[in-house]
Amino acid sequence: MTRQSPIRGLPVSLEGGNVLKTESEITEMIKNDSWMIEILKVTAELDLPDCWVCAGFVRNKVWNHLHDRGWEPMNDIDVVYYDTSDTDEETEKKIELQLLKSVPHAPWSVKNQARMHEVNGDEPYVSTADAISKFPETATSVAVRLNDENALQLLAPWGIKDLVNMEVRPTPHGYTVYEKRIQEKGWNKKWPMVKVFSRGGTVND
Repeated sequence: MTRQSPIRGLPVSLEGGNVLKTESEITEMIKNDSWMIEILKVTAELDLPDCWVCAGFVRNKVWNHLHDRGWEPMNDIDVVYYDTSDTDEETEKKIELQLLKSVPHAPWSVKNQARMHEVNGDEPYVSTADAISKFPETATSVAVRLNDENALQLLAPWGIKDLVNMEVRPTPHGYTVYEKRIQEKGWNKKWPMVKVFSRGGTVND
Protein backbone atom coordinates (compact mmCIF):
# COMPACT_ATOMS: atom_id res chain seq x y z
CA MET A 1 0.00 0.00 0.00
CA THR A 2 1.31 3.43 -0.93
CA ARG A 3 0.06 6.38 1.08
CA GLN A 4 1.59 9.18 -0.96
CA SER A 5 3.28 9.25 -4.31
CA PRO A 6 6.82 10.66 -4.05
CA ILE A 7 6.14 12.67 -7.19
CA ARG A 8 3.69 15.52 -6.71
CA GLY A 9 0.60 15.07 -8.82
CA LEU A 10 0.66 11.29 -9.19
CA PRO A 11 -2.26 9.37 -7.72
CA VAL A 12 -2.08 7.27 -4.60
CA SER A 13 -2.40 3.51 -4.93
CA LEU A 14 -4.32 1.51 -2.35
CA GLU A 15 -4.39 -2.19 -1.54
CA GLY A 16 -7.68 -2.60 -3.35
CA GLY A 17 -6.16 -1.23 -6.54
CA ASN A 18 -8.51 1.76 -6.63
CA VAL A 19 -6.90 4.71 -8.31
CA LEU A 20 -8.11 7.84 -10.07
CA LYS A 21 -5.97 9.90 -12.43
CA THR A 22 -8.21 12.04 -14.61
CA GLU A 23 -11.40 14.06 -14.52
CA SER A 24 -12.99 11.62 -16.97
CA GLU A 25 -12.33 8.76 -14.54
CA ILE A 26 -14.09 10.73 -11.81
CA THR A 27 -17.10 11.48 -14.01
CA GLU A 28 -17.26 7.83 -15.10
CA MET A 29 -17.29 6.78 -11.44
CA ILE A 30 -20.14 9.20 -10.75
CA LYS A 31 -21.99 8.00 -13.86
CA ASN A 32 -22.07 4.51 -12.37
CA ASP A 33 -23.58 5.75 -9.09
CA SER A 34 -27.35 5.72 -9.55
CA TRP A 35 -28.00 7.80 -6.41
CA MET A 36 -25.63 10.57 -7.52
CA ILE A 37 -27.16 10.60 -10.99
CA GLU A 38 -30.63 10.95 -9.47
CA ILE A 39 -29.43 13.94 -7.44
CA LEU A 40 -27.88 15.53 -10.52
CA LYS A 41 -30.98 14.93 -12.64
CA VAL A 42 -33.43 16.53 -10.22
CA THR A 43 -31.03 19.44 -9.75
CA ALA A 44 -30.69 19.96 -13.51
CA GLU A 45 -34.48 19.90 -13.90
CA LEU A 46 -34.69 23.10 -11.85
CA ASP A 47 -32.87 24.88 -14.67
CA LEU A 48 -31.08 27.22 -12.27
CA PRO A 49 -28.39 29.45 -13.82
CA ASP A 50 -24.80 28.21 -13.55
CA CYS A 51 -25.91 25.42 -11.22
CA TRP A 52 -23.66 22.69 -9.80
CA VAL A 53 -23.58 20.15 -6.96
CA CYS A 54 -20.31 20.61 -5.14
CA ALA A 55 -17.93 20.05 -2.25
CA GLY A 56 -18.47 16.83 -0.28
CA PHE A 57 -20.82 15.44 -2.91
CA VAL A 58 -17.80 14.86 -5.16
CA ARG A 59 -14.96 14.80 -2.61
CA ASN A 60 -16.55 12.15 -0.38
CA LYS A 61 -17.32 9.95 -3.37
CA VAL A 62 -13.70 10.10 -4.52
CA TRP A 63 -12.27 9.38 -1.07
CA ASN A 64 -14.73 6.56 -0.42
CA HIS A 65 -13.75 5.02 -3.74
CA LEU A 66 -10.05 5.31 -2.98
CA HIS A 67 -10.65 3.76 0.44
CA ASP A 68 -12.63 0.96 -1.23
CA ARG A 69 -15.84 1.90 0.57
CA GLY A 70 -19.42 1.92 -0.60
CA TRP A 71 -22.01 4.66 -0.33
CA GLU A 72 -22.29 6.53 2.98
CA PRO A 73 -24.90 9.07 4.17
CA MET A 74 -23.96 12.71 3.65
CA ASN A 75 -24.35 15.61 6.03
CA ASP A 76 -25.56 17.82 3.20
CA ILE A 77 -25.89 17.99 -0.55
CA ASP A 78 -24.51 21.38 -1.59
CA VAL A 79 -26.31 22.85 -4.60
CA VAL A 80 -24.84 26.13 -5.78
CA TYR A 81 -25.94 28.46 -8.55
CA TYR A 82 -25.40 32.08 -9.66
CA ASP A 83 -28.32 34.45 -10.13
CA THR A 84 -27.89 38.19 -9.63
CA SER A 85 -31.56 38.84 -10.42
CA ASP A 86 -32.79 37.29 -7.17
CA THR A 87 -30.47 37.17 -4.17
CA ASP A 88 -33.18 36.69 -1.55
CA GLU A 89 -32.16 33.91 0.83
CA GLU A 90 -35.79 32.87 1.04
CA THR A 91 -35.64 31.85 -2.62
CA GLU A 92 -32.97 29.30 -1.74
CA LYS A 93 -35.26 27.81 0.92
CA LYS A 94 -38.06 27.48 -1.62
CA ILE A 95 -35.70 25.64 -3.97
CA GLU A 96 -34.71 23.29 -1.17
CA LEU A 97 -38.40 22.48 -0.65
CA GLN A 98 -38.74 21.73 -4.37
CA LEU A 99 -35.81 19.36 -4.20
CA LEU A 100 -37.21 17.67 -1.12
CA LYS A 101 -40.36 16.87 -3.08
CA SER A 102 -38.20 15.09 -5.68
CA VAL A 103 -35.83 13.35 -3.26
CA PRO A 104 -37.37 13.36 0.24
CA HIS A 105 -35.17 13.22 3.31
CA ALA A 106 -32.06 14.23 1.35
CA PRO A 107 -30.01 16.85 3.21
CA TRP A 108 -30.34 19.58 0.58
CA SER A 109 -28.44 22.85 1.02
CA VAL A 110 -28.96 25.46 -1.71
CA LYS A 111 -26.92 28.65 -1.95
CA ASN A 112 -26.98 31.41 -4.56
CA GLN A 113 -23.33 32.38 -5.01
CA ALA A 114 -24.36 35.84 -6.20
CA ARG A 115 -24.96 36.70 -2.55
CA MET A 116 -22.52 34.45 -0.69
CA HIS A 117 -19.61 36.89 -0.96
CA GLU A 118 -21.42 38.99 1.64
CA VAL A 119 -21.58 36.02 4.02
CA ASN A 120 -17.92 35.17 3.43
CA GLY A 121 -16.56 38.72 3.51
CA ASP A 122 -15.25 38.57 -0.07
CA GLU A 123 -15.46 40.75 -3.14
CA PRO A 124 -18.51 39.88 -5.26
CA TYR A 125 -18.15 36.61 -7.13
CA VAL A 126 -18.57 36.74 -10.89
CA SER A 127 -19.72 33.14 -11.38
CA THR A 128 -20.24 29.89 -9.55
CA ALA A 129 -16.76 28.76 -10.63
CA ASP A 130 -15.29 31.91 -9.09
CA ALA A 131 -17.11 31.22 -5.83
CA ILE A 132 -16.00 27.58 -5.74
CA SER A 133 -12.40 28.64 -6.31
CA LYS A 134 -12.63 30.50 -3.00
CA PHE A 135 -13.72 27.50 -0.93
CA PRO A 136 -11.28 26.87 1.96
CA GLU A 137 -9.67 23.65 0.63
CA THR A 138 -8.52 22.70 -2.86
CA ALA A 139 -9.93 19.17 -2.46
CA THR A 140 -13.34 20.65 -1.64
CA SER A 141 -13.27 23.10 -4.55
CA VAL A 142 -14.87 20.68 -6.96
CA ALA A 143 -18.35 20.34 -8.44
CA VAL A 144 -20.31 18.33 -10.98
CA ARG A 145 -23.46 18.76 -13.05
CA LEU A 146 -25.42 17.36 -15.96
CA ASN A 147 -25.00 19.94 -18.72
CA ASP A 148 -27.44 20.90 -21.47
CA GLU A 149 -26.37 17.84 -23.48
CA ASN A 150 -27.14 15.62 -20.47
CA ALA A 151 -23.43 14.84 -20.08
CA LEU A 152 -21.53 14.92 -16.81
CA GLN A 153 -19.29 17.94 -16.44
CA LEU A 154 -16.71 18.40 -13.69
CA LEU A 155 -15.62 21.78 -12.34
CA ALA A 156 -12.31 21.91 -10.47
CA PRO A 157 -10.78 25.42 -10.35
CA TRP A 158 -7.67 24.12 -8.53
CA GLY A 159 -7.45 20.88 -10.46
CA ILE A 160 -7.93 17.38 -9.10
CA LYS A 161 -4.38 16.51 -7.94
CA ASP A 162 -4.99 17.20 -4.26
CA LEU A 163 -8.38 15.50 -4.45
CA VAL A 164 -7.13 12.23 -5.97
CA ASN A 165 -3.98 12.27 -3.86
CA MET A 166 -6.17 12.72 -0.77
CA GLU A 167 -4.23 15.79 0.33
CA VAL A 168 -6.08 18.57 2.13
CA ARG A 169 -4.50 21.96 1.51
CA PRO A 170 -5.85 25.51 1.81
CA THR A 171 -6.73 27.60 -1.19
CA PRO A 172 -5.21 31.10 -1.16
CA HIS A 173 -8.64 32.40 -0.15
CA GLY A 174 -9.33 29.96 2.65
CA TYR A 175 -6.67 30.82 5.21
CA THR A 176 -8.94 32.57 7.69
CA VAL A 177 -11.17 29.52 8.29
CA TYR A 178 -8.93 26.66 7.17
CA GLU A 179 -7.35 25.65 10.48
CA LYS A 180 -10.71 25.70 12.25
CA ARG A 181 -12.30 23.58 9.54
CA ILE A 182 -9.65 20.87 9.54
CA GLN A 183 -10.01 20.54 13.29
CA GLU A 184 -13.79 20.33 13.08
CA LYS A 185 -14.01 18.03 10.07
CA GLY A 186 -11.50 15.36 11.12
CA TRP A 187 -11.18 14.08 7.56
CA ASN A 188 -8.06 12.00 8.23
CA LYS A 189 -9.89 10.18 11.02
CA LYS A 190 -12.80 9.22 8.80
CA TRP A 191 -10.53 8.50 5.82
CA PRO A 192 -7.18 7.27 7.24
CA MET A 193 -5.36 7.68 3.91
CA VAL A 194 -6.12 11.41 3.81
CA LYS A 195 -3.19 13.65 4.62
CA VAL A 196 -4.10 17.05 6.09
CA PHE A 197 -1.62 19.91 5.75
CA SER A 198 -1.44 22.99 7.92
CA ARG A 199 -1.36 26.44 6.38
CA GLY A 200 2.40 26.32 6.61
CA GLY A 201 2.58 23.11 4.61
CA THR A 202 3.37 20.66 7.41
CA VAL A 203 1.32 17.52 7.95
CA ASN A 204 -1.28 17.57 10.72
CA ASP A 205 -1.61 14.17 12.39
